[in-house]
Amino acid sequence: MDKKQGKKSPESKLGRQHWINAGLMVLGEGGVEAVRVEPLAKRMKMTKGSFYWHFKNRNDLLEAILAEWIEIDTNVIIEQVNQIDADPKTKLLYLLELAYADSDQMPGLSDGRIENAIRAWAKSDPKVAEQIAHIDEQRLNYTKSLFLKIGFSETEAMVRARLAYYALIGELTIGVVPNQADRLAEIHMQHAILTCNIDG
Repeated sequence: MDKKQGKKSPESKLGRQHWINAGLMVLGEGGVEAVRVEPLAKRMKMTKGSFYWHFKNRNDLLEAILAEWIEIDTNVIIEQVNQIDADPKTKLLYLLELAYADSDQMPGLSDGRIENAIRAWAKSDPKVAEQIAHIDEQRLNYTKSLFLKIGFSETEAMVRARLAYYALIGELTIGVVPNQADRLAEIHMQHAILTCNIDG
C-alpha cells in the first residue's frame, strides 16, 4: 500500500476526483454494493495502491461519493440559480431546468440512476437516509422560497414546491422523457401551471 511519505506515487497522478467520478458511475450502474475497491481499480486500469493513496478505505470513498452528489445535484444548482439576475418567476424556471438536467453531468447516466441508487442506498444506511432527508428539506425549502418571492402565501408556496419537487423525483423514479425538446416543453408547461393564480 502506498503511503504519503516524501515522494508521490506515480499512480497518484490519477486524482481523487477521478476515483469519485468512477465511483458515481458504478453506483448509478449497479447500486452501492457494486462500489468495491478491487473492481473499481480494474475498471480504471489502476492498482489498489493508487486507490489507497487517496482514500483510507471503501467507506471513505462512499462518503466522498455522497458528498459529491450533494454538491453537484443540490448546492451547485442552488448557487447557479442565485447567481442569475432575474425575477423570482424566471429563477424558478431556471431551477426546474437545471434540476431536470443535473444528472446529465455524468455521461451515460442521464436518467436519474445515480439519484435512485443513492435513495436505494439510504434504505439500508441510516446515515445516508439522514442526509437524504436533509437534502429533500433543503431542496423543498429553496423551491418554496422562490414561490414566496413570486407572491404566494406560505401554504400555497409549500404546496407548489412539493408538487414541483415530487414531479421531479417521480420522473427520476419512473423514467424521464427521452426527447430533450419534449422534456423542455413539459418543464415550461409545469412552470406555467405552478405559477398561475387560482381564483375561488
